[in-house]
Amino acid sequence: MKIVFLGTGTSTGIPLLSCNCATCQSSDPRDRRLRTSVWLQIQSINIIIDAGIDFRQQALLYQISTVDAVVFTHHHVDHVFGLDDLRPINFIQRKTIDIYGNSLTMEHLQRIYPYVFNGKDCPSDIPKINWFVFDSDIFTIHNIAVTPIPVYHGELLIHGFRIGNFAYLTDVSRIPAESYSKLKNLDILVLGALRERPHPTHFTLKEALNEAQKIGAKKTYLVHISHELSHQGLLQRLPAHIQPAYDGLEVEIP
Repeated sequence: MKIVFLGTGTSTGIPLLSCNCATCQSSDPRDRRLRTSVWLQIQSINIIIDAGIDFRQQALLYQISTVDAVVFTHHHVDHVFGLDDLRPINFIQRKTIDIYGNSLTMEHLQRIYPYVFNGKDCPSDIPKINWFVFDSDIFTIHNIAVTPIPVYHGELLIHGFRIGNFAYLTDVSRIPAESYSKLKNLDILVLGALRERPHPTHFTLKEALNEAQKIGAKKTYLVHISHELSHQGLLQRLPAHIQPAYDGLEVEIP
């Protein structure tokens, strides 16, 4: 499995519009963060987790020309507003793309993109998708087993995912007790860590570090990071096995 971090920033992206803070004005390219998303390459299968507002830019930057499936953690703007940008990829690869979400996510996608789901528009004007609803059970993408992991984003139940010894949990403020059994023996954990100040719907840095230690993955990468935390500042403070991810970072799991 090859993991490419397409974006590691919070919903505003970094730099934040009109902000003059040190991170937003930083010359370190690792402080420029598009909205959080990853691209998984598993043998010949290409899976995107969350196609948000920046998906077109991310696809251009990292030369994504083939997408077999998109898996959505939840329905918020910074995670789903790239759905229409799957259309040119349909043109290039000449095949339909599978999308997956829980029932609430699919309900919102159909509300946001009625023209994609109602079948009334010209086929060339809409993304060609097959859509699937998952619950708490394992589902498969081209014979790749995906385990949904229920977590809470404030009071909203959303999902992270485990594939092999890789797990992805973003936009999380609480992990229910029953989900920890699905997070054992991980090689890589991707975990949201917004900032140091408390937030009602996201882990703080301290909370994320506590969860990372509890889960005990061999390596943890932090994402969904706000402009209140600089990359270099995090590197100086974090242990070697817990690191901030950055846009364009590539990691492989044998």
